[in-house]
Amino acid sequence: MRTHFIAALVVLLVALYLRVSPIEFALLALSILFVLFAELINTAVEAVVDLVSPGFHPLAKTAKDTAAGAVLIAACGAGIMGYLILAKYILPLYGKALAMFGTQSDLGTVVAILVVIIVVIMIKSLRGTGTPLQGGAPSGHAAVAFSIATAVSLNTGDPLISLLSFALATMVSHSRLLMRIHAMREVVIGSLVGTVITVIVLLAFRHLG
Repeated sequence: MRTHFIAALVVLLVALYLRVSPIEFALLALSILFVLFAELINTAVEAVVDLVSPGFHPLAKTAKDTAAGAVLIAACGAGIMGYLILAKYILPLYGKALAMFGTQSDLGTVVAILVVIIVVIMIKSLRGTGTPLQGGAPSGHAAVAFSIATAVSLNTGDPLISLLSFALATMVSHSRLLMRIHAMREVVIGSLVGTVITVIVLLAFRHLG
């Protein structure tokens, strides 16, 4: 619920800042309320199932999974609604921001990714944590994923492709958390390392070109 409330607050503040129409704001609010409602029902189902069946039971698992699936469907619906409403406001602005960087070179992209990998390995070696391919700070997978996402964004200049690329990078980073290979701090540091180094290298190649 805490995560849902934070996301709802951010979306509503962005909507107010972008001055969406009253109908659009109402649709966003209804979508958010539906997700919160589904989460409350999910919590209630889990509590009742735990009360009735304290031990493991296949039907109890089915009930909990189904309730969680309802929250996922509600969240997907809210995401679609948010995209349909906010995209026409946000994507043009994001496209202008990407256009400020101009077209990047292929060589610069390859060099940027290689530099990110080398920097990650060097940091891990200096800190003496993890291995080059697993564990330790920063997360190499997060660094490379966000490096590629940044390169794709700056090379294409397409806001939708950029957002999808960063979504994939986020999913890769999240998988490291789910597998308990990295902590949140390590993933965040990795994503920042990948993004910042890639931007610096690509801008340097653009300036030299």
